[in-house]
Amino acid sequence: MKTILVSAPYMLPELDRFRPVFEKFDIELIVPEVNERLSEEEILIHAGKFDGTICGDDRYTRRVIEACAPRLKVISKWGTGIDSIDQTAARDFGILVSNTPNAFTVPVSESVIGYMLAFARQIPWLDDAMKAGHWEKINGKTLSECTLGVVGVGNVGKAVLRRARGFGMALLGNDIVEMPPDFLLEFGVEMTSLEDLMARSDFISVNCSLNPTSYHLINQDSLQYCQPTAVLINTARGPIVDQGALVDALQEGRLRGAALDVFEDEPLPLDSPLLRMDQVLLAPHNTNSSPRFWERVHWNTIKNLLVGLGLPLDDFYAFVGESL
Repeated sequence: MKTILVSAPYMLPELDRFRPVFEKFDIELIVPEVNERLSEEEILIHAGKFDGTICGDDRYTRRVIEACAPRLKVISKWGTGIDSIDQTAARDFGILVSNTPNAFTVPVSESVIGYMLAFARQIPWLDDAMKAGHWEKINGKTLSECTLGVVGVGNVGKAVLRRARGFGMALLGNDIVEMPPDFLLEFGVEMTSLEDLMARSDFISVNCSLNPTSYHLINQDSLQYCQPTAVLINTARGPIVDQGALVDALQEGRLRGAALDVFEDEPLPLDSPLLRMDQVLLAPHNTNSSPRFWERVHWNTIKNLLVGLGLPLDDFYAFVGESL
């Protein structure tokens, strides 16, 4: 019999639906209470008690991984981002780390477009004025009059650019990886430096992964290049943006606004200045919201877990149907 720790917040409400799968494979579950993610200390309570885990953005640091080894064999991440897992430590202890690449490209990219439309067409502010009793015609503009800069032209970044092209936007990209020439030609994307992108963009969409090279990539220095009419959108990872520097830029009028789905500290502390800024749109790390894509990730995460535990998949596919 195997035991797994299940702490992925999006799977926990649906867990009863998946219990027959785990029972089929003779797997026992440890299900802790989770508030967004498990801390080091919260995982360490269960160290040595589980063979695998289905996790969210839990803090699988070297300290945690060392304490959970040698019993822990697989960390199956629900979703794409694995920046909260010390992958070097996992390799050192022979622990498989798996995820679902390209899991939420569609809902995240659509969210970016939604944020741009909200700012360009002034939708939230027109609504606020009307509900406050003001018949005020707040001027907007079309996306075709705007330039979009995408920082991180991976799966999500490319999807954002493809969709933005349909609105007639001028498109800029920045990445440390060389882009396929056919993609750049087909969608009219100009790759440029981060400084040039920040200086020329009306909307700056952060879509890179979090790693040592991208931590606080958007900071006091890079924000100084922005036009005061620019809007920053972050749907990637909170620590890519120096939140203090962003707050300063917004308060000082060096940036028109921001749309943030991710934060350096999650949940966002109730004393954050961002909560009191009318020019900022906020969401609770939720741009992945999509029943169809969640379902695919649920099943792929379970499959990755079974593979990591060395269990045969023949019986697994009888449960999946067309979800993968």
